[in-house]
Amino acid sequence: MNPTPSDWREAHRFRAFELKQDGWKQTNIAEALGVSEGAVSQWMKKAREGGKEVLKTSPRPGRPPKLSDEERTEKLPSLLEKGPEHFGFRGEVWTRKRVRTVIKEEFGVEYDVSQVGRILDQIGWSRQKSDHRSDKRDEEATEEWKD
Repeated sequence: MNPTPSDWREAHRFRAFELKQDGWKQTNIAEALGVSEGAVSQWMKKAREGGKEVLKTSPRPGRPPKLSDEERTEKLPSLLEKGPEHFGFRGEVWTRKRVRTVIKEEFGVEYDVSQVGRILDQIGWSRQKSDHRSDKRDEEATEEWKD
């Protein structure tokens, strides 16, 4: 078994197991780890029935991601940094639909636009709004119309 825990929760379970093996009471283990006695009790029951291996973090349920971690966190941001015009879009604004198109063309993966929004959040990209105004805009006429 891999001695390095995959996350802090797993590390807590492993540590609780080790402390129990050293003769600690469940109450003291819970207090030392900042967890409930019930949690320690459940962990120890599982460990008695299946050994320390059952305390490992199990894989998350659900469909595996379509994009790998590297594609999502490294390749996609570097593509987006090139700007929308690099990919044939007019204007310098990324929309979820545009990003969806780039993902489909570059990685061969299709996402719903709502999922594209989640991916953008994960990689730290925020929504953009255009700050450009038409060169032909008549500010006086616009103000007059508003009044």
